[in-house]
Amino acid sequence: MRRLYEAADRIEAQRLVDLLSEHKIPAVLLGDYLAGAAGELPANIFPAVWIVENGHWFRAEMVLEEFLSPDASADTPWQCANCGETVEEGFQVCWNCGMGRPEKTA
Repeated sequence: MRRLYEAADRIEAQRLVDLLSEHKIPAVLLGDYLAGAAGELPANIFPAVWIVENGHWFRAEMVLEEFLSPDASADTPWQCANCGETVEEGFQVCWNCGMGRPEKTA
């Protein structure tokens, strides 16, 4: 078992664990409840995401890189290819017809 990432808070850590799970990479969140003991422990207590099997390490690093550098195109409005509706930034699905945002092409 190996530590992949020390998160800013429990929510960020859980989002990463969920993303790793989507990629079939077993991971656990450790230290998520230590903040409750902050009076007894140092103040710099952050939850950490650990990779369960070292064989998944390389793929886990790639997922972490994706997690830490979100797609900038998600911050722009887009037009649905199915119905032509303009969808506001941040949304990945058309509110009108339910079609997903098209993949970014290079």
